Amino acid sequence: MARSGLEVQKAAVHALFLRELKTRFGKYRLGYLWALIEPSAHLLILMFIFGFIRHRTMPDISFPVFLLNGIIPFFIFNKITSRSIGAIEANKGLFNYRPVKPIDTIISRAMLESLIYALVYITLMIVVRFCGEEFEVNNIPTLVATWVMLILFSCGVGLIFMVIGRTFPETEKFLPIIAKPLYFVSCIMFPLHAIPREYWSFFLWNPIVHVVELSRSSVVAGYHTEGVSLSYLALFTLVTLFLGLALYRTREDAMLTS
Repeated sequence: MARSGLEVQKAAVHALFLRELKTRFGKYRLGYLWALIEPSAHLLILMFIFGFIRHRTMPDISFPVFLLNGIIPFFIFNKITSRSIGAIEANKGLFNYRPVKPIDTIISRAMLESLIYALVYITLMIVVRFCGEEFEVNNIPTLVATWVMLILFSCGVGLIFMVIGRTFPETEKFLPIIAKPLYFVSCIMFPLHAIPREYWSFFLWNPIVHVVELSRSSVVAGYHTEGVSLSYLALFTLVTLFLGLALYRTREDAMLTS
């Protein structure tokens, strides 16, 4: 019996996901456990540096919880978008099989990065809770909706990066550099309400600010979230995803033949 297009794509994405998982972590002695150890170690080092050495504190949220809910969402965005640039080149030989499309590589990579960092997030939130840090996940629907839109937004940006990088190969070196400054303007290391109100309008154009602040308010009751909006995040995500899909659709054949 012939399979539908959705079933074919599902099978292709599943195969690419397993291939990506094995390629990235199968060569290490610790195997798939390295998927948790590597980012966890990174985050723990950052928490030690900024949370203990500098003795930074927040008035309405513990610093480790504050930091986790800023860095993890940014890592998800950064990993999905940066790995999308070389997705075609890394899987070039697989495109000889008609069911495999370039967009499937982004979907599989986005799934892998989201799974890794979701597990890291849950693990480290449990760890900081056992270490005595107080927090309460008081709005799971908002947290889930925020992260889903973050992943979709990242996929949209990833599609745009992939098409641009494939059409103009020299830009592959510059696109990741352009994305780096976002770390410093996405309220990762400081809350939005610490910024003078007259500058909010500049920061609130950045959808990652909305993701970070909404994530924090979802796990800490009473966290100050004035200015951020789930509706804005949803609209920005839909527009970005539409632009990415439209750009990909017009260049799909050219990317495969170039």
